[in-house]
Amino acid sequence: MNNILTVAIGGAFGSTLRYLMGLGLLSLFGKGFPFSTLSVNILGSFIMGIVYQSVQQGTLSQSPWWPLVGMGFLGALTTFSSFSLDTLLLMQQGFLFKATLNVLLNVVVCLVVVYIGMLFAIKS
Repeated sequence: MNNILTVAIGGAFGSTLRYLMGLGLLSLFGKGFPFSTLSVNILGSFIMGIVYQSVQQGTLSQSPWWPLVGMGFLGALTTFSSFSLDTLLLMQQGFLFKATLNVLLNVVVCLVVVYIGMLFAIKS
């Protein structure tokens, strides 16, 4: 139960930051390009790298930092950071086919499914 609360607290901060970044970047750059999504993906991936490596080295303890930051905060800020870490770990382990497949499936399949979801929601 402790980890669930820790994830929820991290998620509250992550989603709030995502919202605030979205407002700020929208007012700076307008709607011409999704700078907000790009920015949270870049920031989240950077933080994911720091937290993951720090936990692996023992600089940060697994608990509460991984549930708080890795799952909660970054999960609400962006799931792209998890996707990036998964892909990088596959590459580092020498599974280049699996890494490439992960990229293709996540990008292509998710684009197709967003489109299907849009079609599904269209009122006839």
